[in-house]
Amino acid sequence: MTKRREFKLLAWIGLPVAAIVAVVLLWNWDWFAPMVAARASAEIGRPVGIEHLHVRLGRVMTIAVDGVTVANPPGWAPGPPLAEVQQILVRVDLLRYLFHRQLVVPLVELRDPRFSAVETPAGEANWRLAFPAVSSSGGGTEIGNLVIVNGEAHVLVPKLRANFSVMIATRQGPGMQPQLLAEARGTYAGQPITARMIGGAILALREANQPWPIDLRIANGPTEVSLVGSVRDPLALAGADLRLQFAGPDMDRLEPLTGIPLPHTPPFRVAGRLDFAPHRIRFENFAGTVGSSDLEGWISVAPGRPRDVIDAELHSRLVNLADLGGFIGAKAGSAPSATAAASPTVLPSRTLHVPELNWADIHLRYEAGRIEGRSMPLDNLGVALDIVNSEIMLHPISFGVGTGRISASVQLVPAGAVLRTNASIDFQSVDVARLMAATHMFNGAGTISGSGRIVTVGNSIAQMAANGNGAILLGMSGGDLSAMLVDLSGLEFGNALLAKLGLPKDTQVQCMITDFALSRGVVQPRPMILDTKEAIVTATGWADLRDEKLGLQLRTRPRHFSIGSLPGPINIGGTLKHPSVLPGVETFVRGGLAAGLGILLAPLAVLPTIQFGTSDHGACDRLLAEARSEAPGTKPPAPTTASAR
Repeated sequence: MTKRREFKLLAWIGLPVAAIVAVVLLWNWDWFAPMVAARASAEIGRPVGIEHLHVRLGRVMTIAVDGVTVANPPGWAPGPPLAEVQQILVRVDLLRYLFHRQLVVPLVELRDPRFSAVETPAGEANWRLAFPAVSSSGGGTEIGNLVIVNGEAHVLVPKLRANFSVMIATRQGPGMQPQLLAEARGTYAGQPITARMIGGAILALREANQPWPIDLRIANGPTEVSLVGSVRDPLALAGADLRLQFAGPDMDRLEPLTGIPLPHTPPFRVAGRLDFAPHRIRFENFAGTVGSSDLEGWISVAPGRPRDVIDAELHSRLVNLADLGGFIGAKAGSAPSATAAASPTVLPSRTLHVPELNWADIHLRYEAGRIEGRSMPLDNLGVALDIVNSEIMLHPISFGVGTGRISASVQLVPAGAVLRTNASIDFQSVDVARLMAATHMFNGAGTISGSGRIVTVGNSIAQMAANGNGAILLGMSGGDLSAMLVDLSGLEFGNALLAKLGLPKDTQVQCMITDFALSRGVVQPRPMILDTKEAIVTATGWADLRDEKLGLQLRTRPRHFSIGSLPGPINIGGTLKHPSVLPGVETFVRGGLAAGLGILLAPLAVLPTIQFGTSDHGACDRLLAEARSEAPGTKPPAPTTASAR
């Protein structure tokens, strides 16, 4: 009986021990791999595969998962899966979890991870996963360090013309904080791209008491961007100490990098401080150059619904308007003369840069202390621009001209592929001396005042002019103009010759009125009058802005006895680009007679050109009424639908 009892005792003890030994010897953690893969698949809504699962028990448990794959969406074209990881190594403090219900993970390590982020031309992307909502209940999760060894990501997005690879790794040496390294090479926006980033440890992003360092350098084609500094609390976007710099040949190339549509500009370089406020990103205290113009100020972006809100205050001490040509459809950076010489027309036909602005409301204030340009009569500039719900308001845009000002209020409303424009303009004591000095030919003094309005449709200056309706009225009383202006209009060769020889004389202006009507792209003076000490000049006819043809006539009545004057009408034809100035029939008769007499008796050749000037000096209103009643009825061309140029 004793032996039987001993045998039973050994059986009761030995069998469990043997079972345990057998389990230990035969146990395979891979049995649980399908269960873990199924749980992961359910969490992200995408098939997950696991080749091997290893667990090493202890106070700190080590879990190693080999051959992890995350598949592409169902029906995806054959190719690499979304993710492949050779091994995921996780260490878990088991005792902390058992006794304190707190999940402490001292280490997560990814070895040889490969990611393939692809978007189809239709906009379907393989990286959109159904991650579950993160719960804030329980004791929380604490992760100590995330290590990436020899990681790589390939990005292919046809819509962005992007095809590049990113090498990703972490490093940590003796006495140094962990760092995240990333290097990108390939193409982006159809341009070669290289980028390098050195940042702090990924998990340090959660630590608000430890600034997260970043050093990012991007070269996208010829455009360069750098972001250097630190952020105290990156996840909350707080405590930023960052310096952002942009440089390149054209701001238009920044759109793929910033997401903000910008016009064409000459080469630029701008640097400033990037800061984060609650619900707002600010690029402030920036300074730089755009072409030959300086630029300073701040820009603020507030993400919101239904649109973002962008506020900006910019100013320049010195600006060359050629640098801003891209904002009005001209070739940015080109001098006005060079741009005009390259075009067969005078009015710019380039499409105005008005990008799709339904993604943001924009409020911009801009001031330029001085405007530079050899042929630029403008002294300074002020702009108040508001874009709300895609409607653009300039209220106003204002230019200083000497002691006076030209200001305009403009409303631009997108209507399909064109803009509906309603503009009014005021001329307030505009300095004639500044206007004449810009011609580098004539002198002048006095001021001009008046107003105008235009209502039109089109997406270029040329189209707007061709479709425009409105009027403009300008007046000048007193002052003086270079006599050369009057002399040339009356073909007073002697006086013009004196001016050409550098001996100009000034003529006093009694009155000047320009009253133009604009109807479906055709401008008619009704009329234009210049009353000076020497002569009264009137203009009639038309200028067709649809094809830039001219049909104008100038008539001069001299106020004084003049030798060398051919006072017949002057016909101005041709185009705005290449006008032709021809004497009228009466002038040809006088000129022919003078030539004939010159053959017979040269001293008598001046006789047919002698005119006795009028002595009346009527007021502006009388001259205007008289000119309107006597103006010949020059019929403009029949309006037709303007074509885009």
